[in-house]
Amino acid sequence: MSKRILIVTGSPRVGGNSDRLAEAFAKGALEAGHTVETFAAGRANISPCHACDMCFSKGMPCVFNDDFNEKLVPMLRNADVIALVSPLYWYDISAQLKLAIDKLKAFSGHEALPIKESVLMMCGAVSEEERFSGAVEVYRQITRGSLKWQDRGVVLAPSCPQKGDIEKSPALEKAYKLGLSL
Repeated sequence: MSKRILIVTGSPRVGGNSDRLAEAFAKGALEAGHTVETFAAGRANISPCHACDMCFSKGMPCVFNDDFNEKLVPMLRNADVIALVSPLYWYDISAQLKLAIDKLKAFSGHEALPIKESVLMMCGAVSEEERFSGAVEVYRQITRGSLKWQDRGVVLAPSCPQKGDIEKSPALEKAYKLGLSL
């Protein structure tokens, strides 16, 4: 069965290691017969959640209109699977991706998204995979907690400090195979 996959990237760097991970995953997913859309949260204009509890009060998920409402929400409403892709920044996902994730609070109790499955892919300069553990745990709390997404896998790419270092990493093949396996 064909799935609608949304890849949300969190790096501000165009064509960097995170983008390459997303591309490898997308290639596998497309070869498996799925449709793929990508939203570059790292290069979008998304303001932080203001915790105002005004979600949907003005006919849109967030009362502070930005690229979340205008661009990301239509994609979220059309996705079965979401893939979150980020560089590791201070042992967590990027702030740019976190802005988009925080605004998903709008859908808690207001409108159910069709997303049922999720994936996390990350790259970072650190050489030890355990240094990604904080970000992976945040992701797992998101998937198990409020959003109830089934975690389909995590791909980590350590030792990628410079743009292009991902080309030497086995993570690209892992991302491709994960996309293919959905």
